[in-house]
Amino acid sequence: MKLPLAGAVLLSAAAYYVYLPLPSGVSEPWKLMLLDALFRSFMKASDVAHALGVCHRVHLLNQVVSWVEVIEARSGPTVLVADSTLGGVPTRVFQPKAGKQLKRGVVYFHGGGWALGSGRMRSYDLLCRKMAEDLDSVVMSVDYRLAPEAVFPDQYHDALAASRAFLSPEVLERYSIDPERVCVSGDSAGGNLAAAVAQELSSDDSLTVKFKVQALIYPVLQALDFYTPSYQQNQAVPILYRPYMARFWLQYLGADSSLEPLLLANNHSSLDQPTISASTRSKLDWTALLPAKRRKHFRPVVKETGSPGVMGELPELMDVRAAPLLAEQGVLGRTPKAYVMTCEYDVLRDDGLMYVRRLQDAGVTVTSDHYEDGFHGCMVFAFLPMMSSVGQRSMNNYIHWLEQNL
Repeated sequence: MKLPLAGAVLLSAAAYYVYLPLPSGVSEPWKLMLLDALFRSFMKASDVAHALGVCHRVHLLNQVVSWVEVIEARSGPTVLVADSTLGGVPTRVFQPKAGKQLKRGVVYFHGGGWALGSGRMRSYDLLCRKMAEDLDSVVMSVDYRLAPEAVFPDQYHDALAASRAFLSPEVLERYSIDPERVCVSGDSAGGNLAAAVAQELSSDDSLTVKFKVQALIYPVLQALDFYTPSYQQNQAVPILYRPYMARFWLQYLGADSSLEPLLLANNHSSLDQPTISASTRSKLDWTALLPAKRRKHFRPVVKETGSPGVMGELPELMDVRAAPLLAEQGVLGRTPKAYVMTCEYDVLRDDGLMYVRRLQDAGVTVTSDHYEDGFHGCMVFAFLPMMSSVGQRSMNNYIHWLEQNL
C-alpha cells in the first residue's frame, strides 16, 4: 500500500510542477507545459549553480544543450553536411547532392538569446537539412560567439563577417550558389542578427552581390519598451518569459544583472532620458504601428522620471546594430524583400509586427506570417520528440515562402 501511495504523491507533485495555466488558444498546451517544465528546471538549476559560484548560469545551460541536442555533422542520401568556417566563424554547411547546377543560398543564424544554442543542435540540423532538400539550396548555419564571453558587438561582427564571406565571389563559386538567389535568415536572437546584417549590407554600395530576401522568425528587435501589448499579454507565457528577455539583453550588452528591474519597469526609457529623442520613440510607438486587434485593451507604460544613469551605462540600447527596429526609414527602404514570422503567444510578437509596418512604410515588400496559436520558439519544435502542430505548419510555410520568393 505504501508504494502505490508514494507513487501517487510523486505523480501528483510532478503534475503540479508541470501544470501551468495557458491561454486557451495556444497550440497543444500539454506539450508546451512539458517543454516549459524542462526549461524551468534547467534554468533553476543554472541559477543555483551561479549563486553558489560553481559556474556561470549560461555555461551550465549550454552544457545541458550540448549533451541533449548537439550532434555530429553527418551527410545523408541527398545532402552533404560538413563543419567548416565562414569568414573565420564556425559554420555547418548543408549541400544538396543533386538538383540544378546553380543553387539557392541561405545563411542562417540560430536563436538562444545571444547566449545559448548552436547551429549544431539537432533541431537546427534537421531544419537546415530540410531547407537544403526542399529548396535545392546550400544552407550555412553560423555558430557565432556567445555571451557571457562574447558581448555586443561581437555576435553582430561574427554574423556580419560570415555574411560578407557568404556573398563573396569565392564562396558563391565554390558552392555553386546563384548570386541572384541568396537569403539571410534567423530566429529570435538570430532574427535580430539577420535584420541587422540585412540593414548594414543593403547600404554597402561596395558589394557586388546583395541578399535578395530576408526571412526573420519571431525576431527580437528592441529593448526600450518592455510593456508593448505582447510583453504585457504574454509576460507569463512559456517559453520566453518577460524577465528572461531582459536578462538576455543585459547579458548580450555585457551589463550588470542588477539593472533587470529597471528595464522591466521601463525606467531606462522614461521621458526624462535626454538621449532618447521623439524621433526614436516614434519608431517603436506601438499605439501607431500596431493594428487595433493587437493593441487590444493595453495602455502604454511610459515613466515621466526614471533612472537617469541607465542609458549612460547602456548606450547600446540605442544602437541600431543591436536594435534594428530603431533604424532610419532610408536604411529600411534599402533592405530586401522580407518575410517576418510572429506568434500570438510570444513577448516578441509586437517587435516583429512593428518592424513589418516600418518596412512597409519604407516601401519594402513584406509578408507577415502570423500564428494565432503560436508560441516563441515553436518553429524549431517541428520534429520529434517535441513535435508540435504549429511548429510543423510554421516551418513548412517558411520554407514554402522561400521556395516562392528566393
